[in-house]
Amino acid sequence: MKLFLKPERFWTEIGRIDGSAIPYVFRRTLVFGLIALVVTFLHIHPAFPNLAIPMAPYEVLGVALGALLVLRTNAGYERWWEGRKLWGGIVNQSRNLVIQALSYGPDDPDWRRRIVGWTAAFAHASRRSLRDQRHLPELDNLVGTVKAQRIASAEHMPTAVALAIGQLLREGAERGMDRFAFVRAEEERAKLIDHIGGCERILKTPLPEAYSIEIRQFIFVFLVALPFGILLKVDWLTPLVTMMVAFPILALDEIGVELQNPFSTLRLNHLPLDKICENLEQNLMSLLDDLDRSRPIENEGPAAAAAAGHEAGSPHDVGNVHQAGPRDGQAEP
Repeated sequence: MKLFLKPERFWTEIGRIDGSAIPYVFRRTLVFGLIALVVTFLHIHPAFPNLAIPMAPYEVLGVALGALLVLRTNAGYERWWEGRKLWGGIVNQSRNLVIQALSYGPDDPDWRRRIVGWTAAFAHASRRSLRDQRHLPELDNLVGTVKAQRIASAEHMPTAVALAIGQLLREGAERGMDRFAFVRAEEERAKLIDHIGGCERILKTPLPEAYSIEIRQFIFVFLVALPFGILLKVDWLTPLVTMMVAFPILALDEIGVELQNPFSTLRLNHLPLDKICENLEQNLMSLLDDLDRSRPIENEGPAAAAAAGHEAGSPHDVGNVHQAGPRDGQAEP
């Protein structure tokens, strides 16, 4: 039953630290635990008055705080998911562009190699640009070291790569590329710019700072005041209970912050852009290799298919072919 498939992931993630928010919020949790310890000591010490207050106000504040944290986390996840959809568009448009170029472009191996290389280079340049990186070692094998350096020195690397793709498409049109295919390929190239523009919108437009400030001020007030509301119920366990409450609250707050930038490797659960670009490059290069090795099946006529079958046939099949041929002394039609 599917209900019992892969139960080990639950148990391994319980104790997992790498990839979680624990390293980010552990010290903050300890700070609120120390505050709770001080409050508990003052409450129990006979020299100080009773510091406990009714719990009801904290329950109401907790509900409000939970709603704010959910909104913050949802906003961060929406940005993360939008970034993933945009990169899915980059992958799809790159594949479509290469398929159209190889299917309808000039029958020139050099032109095909260049259009595939530059299209694969677009994803790598976009990834580096979103991470504010200027080193492009992946482009050396795709377009050459000199051109890779020129792209790295461009003001906007993805646009420079898209310009090179546009120039190759124009060259293909001048050399006999189907006009309708040229228009469709240009549309795919334009969509690549749209997708990288959407990624840059996410990167350069964080959540409003005032929104973050208010939520964190609310968190601070709530967690500092929490020990006063639980003193009568848990006594010396107040610091421990406070930290148990503080940890998920601080973790949700940090996750909402980390998801704002899904492209940086310094963020929690960033998009696997390295793997996406590597897979895309392999996909595009495999199309070029397949085209170089053999013609598409739909272009093979009956004669070619018969020849292929003759070459791959068994000795018995070959004998049958000879027996079906003209007899000695007879002329072929």
